[in-house]
Amino acid sequence: MNLGFLKRKRIWYKTLFWFFLSIFFSTNGLKAQDIFNEKFEQIDDKLPTPNSYRTGSGAPGPSYWQQRADYEIAVILNDEDQTIIGNEIITYYNNSPSTLNFLWVQLDQNIRAKDADKYKINERLYGGYPIDAKRMPYNTFDADFEGGFEITAVEDMDESGLSFHRVKTMMRINLPVPLMSGSVVKFKIKWNYLIGNRRDDDERSGYEYFPEDKNYLYTIAQFYPRMAVFDDFNGWQNKQFLGQGEFTLNFGNFDVKITAPADHIIAATGSLENESLVLDSIQFERLQVARESFDEPVMIITEQEAILNEGSRSNQTKTWHYKAENVRDFAFVSSRKFIWDAQAVQFDQRTTMAMSLYPKEGNPLWGKESTKAVVNTLKSYSEMTIEYPYPVAISVHAADIGMEYPMICFNYGRPNKSGYYSAMTKWSMIGVIIHEVGHNFFPMIINSDERQWSWMDEGLNTFLETKTSMECYPEMPIRSGTPATVKEYMSAEKDFMRPIMTNSENILYFGSNAYSKPSAALFLLRETIMGSELFDYSFKEYAQRWAFKHPKPADFFRTMEDASGIDLDWFWNGWFYTTDHVDINLEGVSWYVLTEPKTSADRRYKSNYVEGRNLINFEAGPQPWFILKDKKGIVDDYLDPVDQDKVMFKFIGKNAYELYFKNVGGLVSPIIIKWIYEDGTSEIEHIPAEIWRINELNVSKIFIKEKVVSQIILDPLDQTADVNFQNNFFPKTKVPTNFDRFKMKVNK
Repeated sequence: MNLGFLKRKRIWYKTLFWFFLSIFFSTNGLKAQDIFNEKFEQIDDKLPTPNSYRTGSGAPGPSYWQQRADYEIAVILNDEDQTIIGNEIITYYNNSPSTLNFLWVQLDQNIRAKDADKYKINERLYGGYPIDAKRMPYNTFDADFEGGFEITAVEDMDESGLSFHRVKTMMRINLPVPLMSGSVVKFKIKWNYLIGNRRDDDERSGYEYFPEDKNYLYTIAQFYPRMAVFDDFNGWQNKQFLGQGEFTLNFGNFDVKITAPADHIIAATGSLENESLVLDSIQFERLQVARESFDEPVMIITEQEAILNEGSRSNQTKTWHYKAENVRDFAFVSSRKFIWDAQAVQFDQRTTMAMSLYPKEGNPLWGKESTKAVVNTLKSYSEMTIEYPYPVAISVHAADIGMEYPMICFNYGRPNKSGYYSAMTKWSMIGVIIHEVGHNFFPMIINSDERQWSWMDEGLNTFLETKTSMECYPEMPIRSGTPATVKEYMSAEKDFMRPIMTNSENILYFGSNAYSKPSAALFLLRETIMGSELFDYSFKEYAQRWAFKHPKPADFFRTMEDASGIDLDWFWNGWFYTTDHVDINLEGVSWYVLTEPKTSADRRYKSNYVEGRNLINFEAGPQPWFILKDKKGIVDDYLDPVDQDKVMFKFIGKNAYELYFKNVGGLVSPIIIKWIYEDGTSEIEHIPAEIWRINELNVSKIFIKEKVVSQIILDPLDQTADVNFQNNFFPKTKVPTNFDRFKMKVNK
């Protein structure tokens, strides 16, 4: 066989193909950049170079390291003047290969200081419209509250003062002796601050005051100076806390003692070490019963008991002692008003306690739904990631907030004073509990950098929150987090939009960009592109690889590809690095019936139906389409011998539909086609996004069908976030009837 001849023949065919393709584009006024904008090129230039710390597979490398910080904290909560007085011993482990001459500590409470940057950088234009009184201080840089840490001492263990320098919400501690790689340093900090009214300033922690019974409910977080992160990616974390980008923290062990009025109930991150001392005998016995109750919550403090406690005013104090291992943060709540229920949750390796604490203002809703939602969340998230590793998960009711910390979170959802609550209040409350409890996994365990990448915790968590809601509460309306619900945002004006891969403080439309769009992208990836089995395996692999570590975006992208065997660079590029949206126009359809063969002598035969794409319906009927049969009966003797009669009889008499697609939105996407036939039957066909790899603007494809088609619909189940349904169907004159674009069902 003359291999040189075969090679030249193949090259000739390819050259002829590209020649005619170039003529087609030039005659249609298209340029190279119109059809190819590198949407399918690799994104290696956007990702950091793999190294021994973080590998090209997305897994931690053999030299991966991370710092550790342990805390011994003692605080006093003063209920008379709403202050915190505290002292701590920080033990800092330098596991890095670097020598450190100084340490950085976060002072996030300083965002409440009168001179905080959050007031200075806020931009508002009102044009003469009234300003909400609650927002006046924030919007006009006229805050009266004297917030922020007062640092009274920074000392070594011999109580010798250490040099330090405060920089807004950060503090640098200058070490007298450099901290060598592998070394440990201990030091002390003493501080105090005024607790803010959280309902006035919308901050993440503070108090809520109840004038009817003159009690406070404290939700306390960011209450202690915390070590900043030093890692292989950035060195020291040096982004100031401006309010939107949340927290970047180290793992460590906490030993915390909280002193408060003796009639307060305190719940916190970790295990209560002295429960027999701070609980009365009845509460203690009920808690032991709850540890064996796996079907329903047990009341530790009833509503009637909480109401009685509201009227007490003890002059004594109690100290509650909590310990937590391998957590990145610590938070607590304190009040006379708490009702308390608890239920055990059994996993393969351990038993966890799900708990809820809430004032009477939360009932009857909270007693019915809160702990149940905690249990559902822990079980659902554990299936998708890792088994929940901590001894407790607590949901605490506080008005107008949803905020997360290890093992404890603060959640809204309050009936009116008569106890009535709407369906919206109920579902919102359950949704926020699922979301905030779910944050135990992202970022409390899979510990991403919230200060830089909000989507890595909020987006991934919203995805699992929405999935959990669909599975555990099928009657719950889904208002965000899916491709169907993100379309309005994605079709908005691009000048007011940022890519997902934008720093937390620079995002516009924060909820849509950091929560809804990443979640919708993951639903698309799971339900349409990868399939649930492959996606779930890869997602779980990411969670297991990076549990109790510090992943970056590239680690997520690379792991999902590594574990699935699918090149997803086009997907990350379009969804995460651009503001493009999905809008595929079914621009036209040509309908043919394959008829008798033609010989090579009839090569110049041309159907008179080349303008078929301009049809608006199928009423004109099909046009003939001929199979070309070579005179010899064999096509390409040396290359691809074909039994032409077999091919001919397989296709003669069948319907051929050529569909013309136009990418209007710019975001390349799989094409999902619903075929509805004249006999009333239908089928759905999936075309991978790679169909756009050569021409990102226009593609066409031929489909052979046994039956006659009466209607064609793109994206019939709202799975791709296609923003314009009006160009998704054919015939153009027949708007789909009895067609319900329902919410996407999750494969369980």
